[in-house]
Amino acid sequence: MTLHRRHFVLGSLAMAACGSRRRGPTPSAHPALGVQSGDVTGESATVWCKATRAARLVVEWGAAFEHTVVGPAVDAAGDLCGQVQLRGLSAGRRIRYRCYFRDSGGRAGEAVEGSFTTAPADRRATSLVWSGDLCGQGWGRNPDFGGYPIFDAMRALEPELFVCSGDLIYADDPLRPEVVLPGGRVWRNQDWRAKQRVAESLDDFRACFAYNLGDGAMQRFAARVPIAAQWDDHEVRNNWFPGGDTAGDPRYRAVRSESELARRALRALREYVPFGERRMVRRIARGPLVDLFITDARSHRSSNGPGGEPAPGPTTALLGGPQLDWLERELGASRARWKLIALSLPIGLVVRDGPNIEAIAQGAPGAPGGREHEIARLLGFLHRRRVDNVVFLTADVHYPAAHLYQPEAAALFAPFTPFHELVAGPLHAGGFGPNALDPTFGPSVLFQRPPPGDNPPPWDGYLSFGHIAARDDHLAVSWRGAAGELLHRLDIAAAPRAG
Repeated sequence: MTLHRRHFVLGSLAMAACGSRRRGPTPSAHPALGVQSGDVTGESATVWCKATRAARLVVEWGAAFEHTVVGPAVDAAGDLCGQVQLRGLSAGRRIRYRCYFRDSGGRAGEAVEGSFTTAPADRRATSLVWSGDLCGQGWGRNPDFGGYPIFDAMRALEPELFVCSGDLIYADDPLRPEVVLPGGRVWRNQDWRAKQRVAESLDDFRACFAYNLGDGAMQRFAARVPIAAQWDDHEVRNNWFPGGDTAGDPRYRAVRSESELARRALRALREYVPFGERRMVRRIARGPLVDLFITDARSHRSSNGPGGEPAPGPTTALLGGPQLDWLERELGASRARWKLIALSLPIGLVVRDGPNIEAIAQGAPGAPGGREHEIARLLGFLHRRRVDNVVFLTADVHYPAAHLYQPEAAALFAPFTPFHELVAGPLHAGGFGPNALDPTFGPSVLFQRPPPGDNPPPWDGYLSFGHIAARDDHLAVSWRGAAGELLHRLDIAAAPRAG
């Protein structure tokens, strides 16, 4: 089979990706946006592909592609996207796979190849990258910048997993053909018409995901590194919450309910992001060293309010009681050396929504209030149950940072086990910050790198991602820029083993 490249033009659904061509007559359906894998464990994975027209997805995998899984028929009802669950995989192996589509006449189209590494069964080191915020603040795919080059930089480190910490798309942030910068330099947004208005219809949301996947660097990355994704606000609308509305924003003409927008956004996300039938809230086991806990800080939150409530109640929800129950149960049962909690919003950084509280921190000293009650509950549980080596991975604030939380520095709060919060991003969006640091849980800044001004273009050098190499005795953490340049290193030592 011959590896080939084809130029992707959004709208015609041709693609730019490395793949292999199958012999035979001209097929009736082709892969359109490369391949993706997701939620890979030691024995299972989800594989994704999109067709150019109605057909049936077929996935072959193995050293010689000796295993075949006939997947679903894809059609316009699912925007021609299909996913297949691969099971019975061997732990700690590089698994090759290829996807193609077969039409109703039995003709097989060209195949596109990908691979991923399953979680190890032993205590060998494992690695991942994390970040968030893609195509925000009007900065789209610019051919002068190489599209989204940060994905090539992440791929070069050969991570085994990509944790996308929310804002996979900016559904509420249209693109213009050009942005004229001070000094006359011009940022050009390629294929901007696909995102020229805020997303309201299901097809609008689908177009946002397809736009990002149209980038060649992102396709090359997705073909090698599986994703573990969660959502935040911009998949729907800035700072949205269940029951909110779009009143006062004249850009929204057809849909007023943010809950309705969220339903459409979540459908598009499930069509375009490979995690199969699993819930958004889930645990991904990456061998004896790492358990990854994916949380949902959007679906169960109360409305954004001024905060400060002195006791937990219906107005203080962020994760919600059932999700907290699940998280405590799974963390208490985990035997992994490291427990990584993917939380789309930082714990200690103040993020406001006008006069209201968007994130967790209340911006005031003293005992926990508002949404901080849920964090206080979780930290108390971890301390009582002696669940150690817990690290929070997050994004959202558009600058990289590392925070250490220590009980002796906390304000009027019961004992808890010290922990780190690691912040990365943006992947490709404007930079902001730094945000104020709330003292409630005793945080200190170990590292931060905000831009000198708000919303610099991506080529100004303030994009970032984080990389973790997990070992039995420590986490080796680094932050890197869009070209892979090192920004900072941090080693986090593991707690001594009990007994």
